[in-house]
Amino acid sequence: MMETIIDTKTELRLANWASVTRRSPLQEILTSASRPGIISLALGMPDENLFPSAEFAQAAQRVLATDPRALQYGPHFQPLKAQVVELMKRRGVDCREEQVFLTAGAQQGMCLLARILLEPGSEVIAEELIYTGFQQVIEPFQPKVLTVPTSLETGMDVDAVEAHLKSGARPAFIYVISTGHNPLSVSLSRDKRVRLVELARRYGVPLIEDDAYGFLSYSGELEAPLRALDEQYVLYVGSFSKIVAPALRIGWLIVPEALIKPLSIVKESTDIDSTTFPQRVLSAYLETGTLAGHIKHLCYHYGLRRDTMLEALREHFPEGSRWTTPSSGMFIWLENDKVDAAELFNTALSKARVAFLPGFVFSVGPVRLKPNSIRLNFSYCSPENIREGIARLGRLIND
Repeated sequence: MMETIIDTKTELRLANWASVTRRSPLQEILTSASRPGIISLALGMPDENLFPSAEFAQAAQRVLATDPRALQYGPHFQPLKAQVVELMKRRGVDCREEQVFLTAGAQQGMCLLARILLEPGSEVIAEELIYTGFQQVIEPFQPKVLTVPTSLETGMDVDAVEAHLKSGARPAFIYVISTGHNPLSVSLSRDKRVRLVELARRYGVPLIEDDAYGFLSYSGELEAPLRALDEQYVLYVGSFSKIVAPALRIGWLIVPEALIKPLSIVKESTDIDSTTFPQRVLSAYLETGTLAGHIKHLCYHYGLRRDTMLEALREHFPEGSRWTTPSSGMFIWLENDKVDAAELFNTALSKARVAFLPGFVFSVGPVRLKPNSIRLNFSYCSPENIREGIARLGRLIND
């Protein structure tokens, strides 16, 4: 009898997109920035010291004691959908429970929308510098990304969006971070919000609105989301990660009811609704009515850290440096024509023991845009570490 020999050295055959994909430069940098002893102004994370841990522990105990299905497979928790509807009213959005779709974080929400909207090789409109997680979402589809510039004062260049559409482009969707842009920290102006929604209606192109930072306000009332202007063409993505805790992995979509069924089918194939317990615990926490006060608490502390960073930049950074003053989000975008961000990053990490993100890692496509720019995070570190980190960076640049 002939023995069958299996060649264990044969490599598995990957899909075309997976065989050429690479780990993003952002992940490589974040690994370096997370080493002990580093003051990290790179991580786009909330401060765990501000999580409502005690209240959440009490909510978890109540759920486990009273809800026998809390640890079982199950559909989306309907009471949480009703609570999302009430939460959206705080952002000026009227919606119905039938339009709410719960997700395992905003990242999964974007991924599910891409899967039901995007054909391989089709077009997408996005800004030249944009959140890397979105870039990873669309990468398997290998779309043609039609990029547009961004004003650091008013946000996405809507004239450029209109030019693409007028020239015949019909993208699967337009991706936009309307408030607290990551990485540029700008929020879209009111008139641009209106124009962008008008373009979506005129050309029949949906907008995916990423509003992960929309509840964090440091300069008065924020503009209402695009979803407040249209319920047919604006597909809203929200998240509890920045206002409660990211480990919950709970986000939500506000979409037309016709999209709920295809989203449900795709989500079931992904995780079989695996966040049953966190959804119930979060709902129990929201029942206490303390979320509004908690968000106010976050805005106070993050606003204080933003102001601390701005003051330190004015004190320590050289002439020619330009930076944003964000009204929302967790980042400050800085540019200096004499700075090489890649070189500065390596020197800052090794000599000053401080980390940030070079702006070019957010570039869409192979070209490194804005090599003279850096993204600074102010939400994670204490005010003392923010002052020290900015002072070290300033000395390094001045030297």
